[in-house]
Amino acid sequence: MDSRTDSGTNDAFDTEGAGVTVRRALELPGLRSGLPEILAGSEGLGRTVRWVHAGEVPHIASLLKGGELLLTTGYGLGTRPAEQRAFVRTLADRGIAALVVELGPRFDRLPAAVVDCARGAGLPLVQLHREVPFVTVTEEIHTEIVNGHYALLQRAEEVHRRCTQALLGGGGVPQVLEILAGFSGNPVFLETPDGRLLYAAGEGPEGADPLQVWEGLRGQHKDVPPPAGSVLVEVPGSGPGAGSVRARLVLLPVRAPLAPVHRMAAERAAAVLAVVLMQARQEEELAARGRGDFLTDLAEGRISAGDAPAQARVLGFKPGRSPLLPVVMRLAGTLAPGGTTARSGGVECGGGWAVLGRAVAEELASLGMPVLLGVRPVEGRVPLLLGLRSAAERPAVADRVAAALRAGVERAGMHRPGARPPVVVVGAAGGWASASDGLRHAAETAAAAQCLADRPWYDARRLDIDLLLWRLRDHPDLAAFVDRAIGPVREHDSRAKPTLLPTLETYLAHAGRKAETARELHLNRQTLYNRLARIGELLGTDLDDPQTVLALSLALRARRHVS
Repeated sequence: MDSRTDSGTNDAFDTEGAGVTVRRALELPGLRSGLPEILAGSEGLGRTVRWVHAGEVPHIASLLKGGELLLTTGYGLGTRPAEQRAFVRTLADRGIAALVVELGPRFDRLPAAVVDCARGAGLPLVQLHREVPFVTVTEEIHTEIVNGHYALLQRAEEVHRRCTQALLGGGGVPQVLEILAGFSGNPVFLETPDGRLLYAAGEGPEGADPLQVWEGLRGQHKDVPPPAGSVLVEVPGSGPGAGSVRARLVLLPVRAPLAPVHRMAAERAAAVLAVVLMQARQEEELAARGRGDFLTDLAEGRISAGDAPAQARVLGFKPGRSPLLPVVMRLAGTLAPGGTTARSGGVECGGGWAVLGRAVAEELASLGMPVLLGVRPVEGRVPLLLGLRSAAERPAVADRVAAALRAGVERAGMHRPGARPPVVVVGAAGGWASASDGLRHAAETAAAAQCLADRPWYDARRLDIDLLLWRLRDHPDLAAFVDRAIGPVREHDSRAKPTLLPTLETYLAHAGRKAETARELHLNRQTLYNRLARIGELLGTDLDDPQTVLALSLALRARRHVS
């Protein structure tokens, strides 16, 4: 329903300013009985009368706010032309709607200075040839204004009613936006709080696609307010505090001006959209949890490899005969969105598993391969299966998947500065039977990998030793073994600059090759030899002995897992 053609609209009522016009006020019985004569400013008769005021003091302008129709008998005008011009000029500067002067004891005709000044300022000036009760005029116009506001509210409520009916009939966000676009006669957009477009409805000038309108006016200017005359209404979120925002509703005046009634309607539509988006997120989170439950049941053997393909097809995953690549992302405790509200730039991401799942899914969509992604809030995990074209592309796909997963976490606002990035573990590629083992192995390895140095992704097949040590992390024998093997070196580094442990770790990582060790540590040969000699002295052992090397390697790995 377009606001310009709504049959219930009184043409004399000004939807631009939510009041009656000067022209309409002169047509009401109170002023009409005074035989009004327009002396100046006839081009301003369409101005909005916000309120009516009567007064007789010279400084009356200081008591006004603008938009008033001022009733007076002229005693405040003064007697000299300069005073009269100053009186009219201050009223025009204040922005009143019109000046109405009743002729009588003070003036039988308004002075030329008053008329000329009003004409020059474009201020509607009206003289009344008969006496009228000002109180009657005030009551009539104020009643008209109140009735007009009520009419606006009715029209806005009609939009709310139609939006609600659309939802009850199975509609969603697009239908709500279409109703609002039709009502305003302008395109309507739903943006994320950071300015990304979610939905568009309506038409631009000459039937232009609304996406072209948004790209021209908003696409490159997301960080600045919309153009003048636009309507921007925030769609509230469900996070703690009064400032949480889920989206923004934007109406752009590209086909017709927007009026206060359109803002009212947008505010009511925003309340409806808040409910729609909350319900959609809940449904989306339930679906993501359902996929996560399926992948977990597959990993733990509660779903057989024979039954898994059919159940996966129901969930939309159809890899055919492609090799399956199991991947698990684990969020650190400070990142996990379950039960907390994470924020990115003040934007609500609360309840975050639906937000996270959607962001990660959108990032993974660019891979162009079948993906089944779920969430497991209790464990803080995001398990997924991908359908590869061949097992040979596993390393390249793993790089892209890990980057997409981490980008999704960033987009969802889950990564806090200074916190450890999420851990991504990639299992071995194979069929449904190996996918079950691969998911379980990757999930366990992801927990162990949280203690390791950060990498874009970890190969689950290369972390079996770390996984074994992690499982023994609470056993006192493991802590005793670490203390026996490298305790003296740890104690040395705790008292001075920690140099010996990093040297030993790098030396063992390079299989005892001193030249490569020195290059990585940026040491000269003699300094490295001195450090290795000091390590051997502290440990009372030969660093070239294979058994010693094995024990030290295990102890260095185990120290990351023990308390």
